[in-house]
Amino acid sequence: MPRDGGPGAPGIDPQQLWLNSGPQRRGRKPTYSREAITEAAVALADAEGIGAVTMRKVAERAGAGVMSLYSYAPDKEALLHLMVDHVSGELPTTDALTGDWRADLKAIARLQRAHMLRHRWLPAALSARRVPGPNTLAFLEYALAALRPAGLDGMAKIEIFAQLTGFVAGHVGHEIAQDEASQSPDGAATEARYLFAVATDGHHPELAEALSAPGRPVTPEATFTRFLNRLIDGLDTD
Repeated sequence: MPRDGGPGAPGIDPQQLWLNSGPQRRGRKPTYSREAITEAAVALADAEGIGAVTMRKVAERAGAGVMSLYSYAPDKEALLHLMVDHVSGELPTTDALTGDWRADLKAIARLQRAHMLRHRWLPAALSARRVPGPNTLAFLEYALAALRPAGLDGMAKIEIFAQLTGFVAGHVGHEIAQDEASQSPDGAATEARYLFAVATDGHHPELAEALSAPGRPVTPEATFTRFLNRLIDGLDTD
């Protein structure tokens, strides 16, 4: 029986998922396509969040019957794979590289951040292991080309890209959570009072010193840039 599997659901066959674009039928052309179903799922996630994506709601949005969806995606886990790869097609893969691999990696990270902020469900979707599809592989190829001047072996380059993507996804997830929390001024004020009380209780001198340090720009862009610079500038190529 088909099911709405959650993250980590077993049974994903990469060849079936990526090398077979949909059911092969004789006779009348199918009413729907895998791309149309995936676009409907992405639009639903963009509007209501990843938790809203169920086979039933995607079918309603696409104007299809629920059972017909299983011809294109056997369960929700496969659908999430399709969604992640679909939006990865928005990422540029032919922009000129500078040859300065650190600068190029930082540019790639900024592309990823903007991409994840457009699709705020992506950090959560990327938290589970995903089998890369054609669009994801194209962006990976672009990142590996950016890393070629670093003189690293192939696996090290893949690991660095995975580390970078994980950093961006984690940072954007936190950024989104902070943005949502800021919508409640009372909550932010309560947190500030709590931290002040802890910092002045005499039991946390390191925290007190850190909080008393001169302030830095706290815009999301400035914070991301500081964290990104620490990550990329500190990478060891030995």
